[in-house]
Amino acid sequence: MNRPDVLVVGEALIDVVEESTGRQRLHPGGSPANVALGLARLGHPVELATHIGSDPHGHLIHEHLRRSGVRLAPGSVADGPTSTATATLDRQGGASYRFAINWDPPAVHGPGGPGHLHTGSIATALEPGCARVWDMVGAARANCTISYDPNLRPALLGPPGYERPGVERLVALADLVKASEEDLAWLHPGEDPADVAARWARSGPAMVVLTRGGQGSTVHWGPAGRRDLPARRVEVADTIGAGDAFMAGLLAGLLTAGLLGSNPSTLRAAMSGTELDPAVAAALDLAALTAAITCSRPGADPPLLAEVLAA
Repeated sequence: MNRPDVLVVGEALIDVVEESTGRQRLHPGGSPANVALGLARLGHPVELATHIGSDPHGHLIHEHLRRSGVRLAPGSVADGPTSTATATLDRQGGASYRFAINWDPPAVHGPGGPGHLHTGSIATALEPGCARVWDMVGAARANCTISYDPNLRPALLGPPGYERPGVERLVALADLVKASEEDLAWLHPGEDPADVAARWARSGPAMVVLTRGGQGSTVHWGPAGRRDLPARRVEVADTIGAGDAFMAGLLAGLLTAGLLGSNPSTLRAAMSGTELDPAVAAALDLAALTAAITCSRPGADPPLLAEVLAA
């Protein structure tokens, strides 16, 4: 099958994981980089436009991505330190983060452009690079599908009222949005995240997926379309990269079904009815399975296609 190329734009960094026992582990991470890694491991051609240093941490990230088939866009490696996120785990495996981030990505202008562009998280909120990301999304929108995951990091952001216009500008430009309950509760304090997701689905995207951790996910589309979907049950090692794995699995399922690519109307046509399209439901199930496998092992370590098929 001819699968469209995917361009992921966003940060790659080192997760420094501090366990409740005091032990430290180093894992390559960063939300967009994790999505690129997950897509490549599921068999989709991916290029990542990012910003990493030429230091040992940068070499570790580059080799980690290269082994799974992710290509780095030209200009993604620069002098200076590689960004880090220090994750402190609680006894249930949940993570809280401290960041040291440098974000100044290359502008990517390939002939013909990608079939699909994905972005989100720190890359779309942190200067000086976020304005360049917004420009890339705007330029690509006419010729490919766009996905966006806010994956908000309040420690790096201004107050919700300051961040909200930028987030919702990207929501309106995207064909597919995935956001967590935590994202929407922070961005719209006092509102039910499900109400926010439903409103976003009426503002431009063909579909908005709200993830609810162990409670599963809810997809919203059109004026009133909604379907709740269960999570896959698994013994959790930690939750690092779970949302990114979900995003990668969802994109992989939609790409394989031919619902993402150079004709943005295809996904919108699939989401035009009152019932959830079976191919979209299958992609959401793949997303849940991919996230569950990732949660079953330490760090942001999404599964290979063979592991998903075996599961």
